[in-house]
Amino acid sequence: MRTDFDRAYVTAHGNVAILTLNHPEAMNAAGTKLVKGAAAALNFIEKKDSGFRAMILTGEGRGFCSGANLAERGGEDTGVGHALETVYHPFLRRLRDLSIPFVTAVNGAAAGVGMSIALMGDLVIAARSAYFLQAFTRIGLVPDGGSTWLLPRLIGLARAKELSLLAERLPAEKALEWGLINRVADDNALMGEATKLAEQLANGPSSLAVTRSLYWQSPLNTYEEQLDLERVSQERAGKTEDFMEGVSAFLQKRPAKFKGK
Repeated sequence: MRTDFDRAYVTAHGNVAILTLNHPEAMNAAGTKLVKGAAAALNFIEKKDSGFRAMILTGEGRGFCSGANLAERGGEDTGVGHALETVYHPFLRRLRDLSIPFVTAVNGAAAGVGMSIALMGDLVIAARSAYFLQAFTRIGLVPDGGSTWLLPRLIGLARAKELSLLAERLPAEKALEWGLINRVADDNALMGEATKLAEQLANGPSSLAVTRSLYWQSPLNTYEEQLDLERVSQERAGKTEDFMEGVSAFLQKRPAKFKGK
């Protein structure tokens, strides 16, 4: 079953939601309509009665997301930063704060802010023909979408600056070698491999959502602050049904059957 939103749609694969950016004629360029449609799709996925316990984010057609949709720029008086604060930043924060883990399946070009969106996934798998591009320099802008925060932490300062200053394509295989992404799959096997990963996450315990939150908060905290946050989070996880099931399964030497509760 498919549920459509503005330039995005959701399909279900069991308890895995597949959110597809759907403006292929523009290689899913992230204009206002697409981003707001994708945000509405996230609301649908996160409904309490949806039954979804993991998500895949991908793009329709031959590209994942080619960056901001320059054809949809508003009046000059609003400024480029206005769109960031009102459209793109809220969407990136939604992905960061998602209540379920998610996999990004990068099926083609991930450029500009599209690269930032792709890297928000807890696990990132790319098609062999896919590539990443910090395209901002090509049009006289600076990196955005949180890329100057993400990239140094993922691949180091030298490589981050190289990508942004030279605006050269980073092929999927090189992105894997650099540690920017988790896996590379043949183009025709991408969604199958992404689905396997997402199913594993969907069948995991509710603590996965807390784990992803811990890692997002880690760069902002001191060691002592992170130790304390882990303690609080562990107290929370230790009160779940999934923890009780995990302990029982361990003692009974059987696979755990988590319910996400």
